[in-house]
Amino acid sequence: MFGGKSEKTNNANVQVSANASNSIVEGTSIKGDIVAGNDIRIDGTLVGKLDCKGRVIVGPQGRIEGDIKCVNAIIEGSFEGTLSVQDLLTVKETGVIHGDVSCDKLFIQTGAVFNTTCTMGGQKVKPLVNKEVGAKA
Repeated sequence: MFGGKSEKTNNANVQVSANASNSIVEGTSIKGDIVAGNDIRIDGTLVGKLDCKGRVIVGPQGRIEGDIKCVNAIIEGSFEGTLSVQDLLTVKETGVIHGDVSCDKLFIQTGAVFNTTCTMGGQKVKPLVNKEVGAKA
């Protein structure tokens, strides 16, 4: 760009590091959809959809209005919308969630606001087996 060289970037060849993470800092506001291959931390504002293949962290100043799909989530700020977490959803004491939530496991700290319709997967419940020991007709 500045050195006079012309470079082409081919997004198909971009490799993602396993330790990489994304960050939307406080004061940043995004309207639209985000697709993240790794963890992402939101300390700003997002209005839209977030599809993350890792963990989503909404920091204490973070705010999301929209839909989130992720593997794990930690909510310290506010979220309003539809939240779909494959594994563990953690809502910290400063967290505020309004909307629809589906997750496998849920941890809510004292002081958090959790006004949702929540569906949990969790462990499969084994059916009760009625064993009649020694009963003969």
